[in-house]
Amino acid sequence: MQRRAFLALALPAALAACGADNNWASDEAVRRARYVSNEPPSITLLTVIGIPRGEGGHSAVMINGTQRVIYDPAGSWRHPSIPERHDVLYGITPNFKNFYIDYHARQTYWVAEDTVQVPLEVAEAAIRSVERQGASNKSFCAVNTGTALSRVPGFEGAPTGFSPLNLRNWFLTLPGVTSKKHMDGDPANNHDVLLRQKDGVVMGYGNDGQLHAQR
Repeated sequence: MQRRAFLALALPAALAACGADNNWASDEAVRRARYVSNEPPSITLLTVIGIPRGEGGHSAVMINGTQRVIYDPAGSWRHPSIPERHDVLYGITPNFKNFYIDYHARQTYWVAEDTVQVPLEVAEAAIRSVERQGASNKSFCAVNTGTALSRVPGFEGAPTGFSPLNLRNWFLTLPGVTSKKHMDGDPANNHDVLLRQKDGVVMGYGNDGQLHAQR
């Protein structure tokens, strides 16, 4: 799919240069954004992988429990409708999930989406674990993703090194894992272009996470 979009009021940082922050959204913002999916409870590892060499660029975790969140340690994706607390992004509707993946997939990177269904109490333990992890330092995305997962029942063996690929290779050994591959032909640089025109109309992601004509 093409990104036809203004890429999210995203911070202009290079993908692999994971960078720390101290964002802390208000209780009201987190409560208002809360999204509850009707899909089974699950833990999904998202790995951004380079093309053509296959190097690992970024690790993140999406958790579907009593709400759906993405733990994006030191990531650069932002949207004004998505409150953040120390790298935990709240309000991940299907549109925002797709937007997050689309933001990372481009000519030079593809996104692996690897999912394990878990009991609800395990998903909730995963949410608590990423919430306590704290803001991530530059390049610690795989380290902190692995560390957060290692505190979750059934995921204690998660590696805590710097390689997103090693973390993914371990995750793929878990029972029942299912995988999707997301590829995109959009330009390699998705940070400098905030607005993209299609058929003469400037398109952008609105506060609902969907594409709209921008006025």
